Amino acid sequence: MDTRPFRVGFVTGATPDKWARVWRQRYPRTPLELVPVTQADQERGLREGSLDMALVRLPVNREGLHCIPLYDEVPVVVAGLEHLVAAADEVTLDDLADEQLVLPHESGWTPSAEQLDWPDMDLKDAVEVVASGTGILLVPMSVARLHQRKDVVYRPVTDLPTTKVGLAWLVDNDDDRVQTFIGIVRGRTERSSR
Repeated sequence: MDTRPFRVGFVTGATPDKWARVWRQRYPRTPLELVPVTQADQERGLREGSLDMALVRLPVNREGLHCIPLYDEVPVVVAGLEHLVAAADEVTLDDLADEQLVLPHESGWTPSAEQLDWPDMDLKDAVEVVASGTGILLVPMSVARLHQRKDVVYRPVTDLPTTKVGLAWLVDNDDDRVQTFIGIVRGRTERSSR
């Protein structure tokens, strides 16, 4: 197998650790580099060639890309600990209709005209704003867990569609390591064939 580093990007909230662990056990002479990427930049590394594969949050532009959907993510609302959301097990969009939505640039949401007034912020800053009691944040559960703090809560939003995480790579990338990584993600053993 090729000994150049095999670079796999992963979008905020995705967890490639279990697959990376299997790769490193099976192919210790082929370095695997995990590269964090934002949702806004998740395709760029693939298309520019700095990444061999990436765990992406769908949808992505499939032109020139292969993509295997892997799993769904539950959408949640993140709110300050004193917010009414904290008293519920789950909420609907109607429950949140009068709330101010905090919109970080990494959220993947398209802002409405009134939301454009928010300063540019990342997810960490957005959680800080929400923790202060100003507004709510809508993100996949994996992102909420990543930014979990003692002064915020998160609850499922039952009528928002789930988001999906997939494994993407360039159609023209015929590197054997791509197929090897796909096999690991799909749970193939060392002795199984495609």
